[in-house]
Amino acid sequence: MDSTELRIAAVVPCHNEEAAVAKVVADLQAAVPGIVVYVYDNLSTDRTAERAREAGAIVRYENTKGKGNVVRRAFADIDADVYLMIDGDDTYEASAAPLMIKTLLEGPYDHILGVRKQDDSDSSAYRSGHETGNKVLNGVVGKVFGENVEDMLSGFRVFSRRFVKSFPAVSREFEIETELTVHSLHLRVPQTAVPVGFRDRPAGSESKLRTYRDGTKILALILGLARHERPVAFYGLFGTLFWLISIVLTVPIVIDFYNTGEVARFPTLFLAFTLLLLGSLAWTAGLILDGIRRSRHETARLVYLRYSAVGVSEDTAAEERR
Repeated sequence: MDSTELRIAAVVPCHNEEAAVAKVVADLQAAVPGIVVYVYDNLSTDRTAERAREAGAIVRYENTKGKGNVVRRAFADIDADVYLMIDGDDTYEASAAPLMIKTLLEGPYDHILGVRKQDDSDSSAYRSGHETGNKVLNGVVGKVFGENVEDMLSGFRVFSRRFVKSFPAVSREFEIETELTVHSLHLRVPQTAVPVGFRDRPAGSESKLRTYRDGTKILALILGLARHERPVAFYGLFGTLFWLISIVLTVPIVIDFYNTGEVARFPTLFLAFTLLLLGSLAWTAGLILDGIRRSRHETARLVYLRYSAVGVSEDTAAEERR
């Protein structure tokens, strides 16, 4: 199906992006004819909303601070066939949007990740520490979920309707990109990546990211997701550690008992048995939570399957199933 026959919506989260938002809207409209651009003003104190409206965007407001809150609101409110998400700071090349949408349709895919490729002439696009931190987080997620991730923190993505409507969106702030990535991994949706240009912010625009604070939040989210998505491995690690410590504590006591016929260190023996019990409880919790995880994934998959692939009408999908 030609992209002009589809409803394509762009979601542009903004907080004090007066200097850049009009250009982002104009670039999207020029790159993708017929696209409907929704700018979500997230408690801006400047003229972001006015600039976006003048550029031709539909302006909506989310009064709970945080990019995650904006995305959750937008995904719930907007009904489209294809969704494009891009930051309102003009750091991404909107000219990559047609290729990303074309790739989504030709797959058909449900998630296209825009992998940032910094222009060699612009050495300031990545703030100090952000590129390294991004690579570390990509590696952590890859190890935890068993999938290679090229640019987990990219804010330029294209989604199908069935991806968006099956995405729970529980994150509040900049962890939303991590949650989007993990959702695509655990649901195992068809997805791919497309290189996109990445540049420094325009003059007068200030980054809202805080390297250590946001990095800590993202790491905490990854640990929480690992606990929810890999409970056997997560709790099993602690359970096995408790068992090993218990064995190390118990062996000398057993040897002493074999040689003397007495138990000389009851507190240590009590600690060893307590750790053995805790280890068994940790493994039990992991196995129980794994069953709950499987049930949760099956439910999410059923919600996902309620929608047809992008570019395929519901009637056509029903006929094909028959």
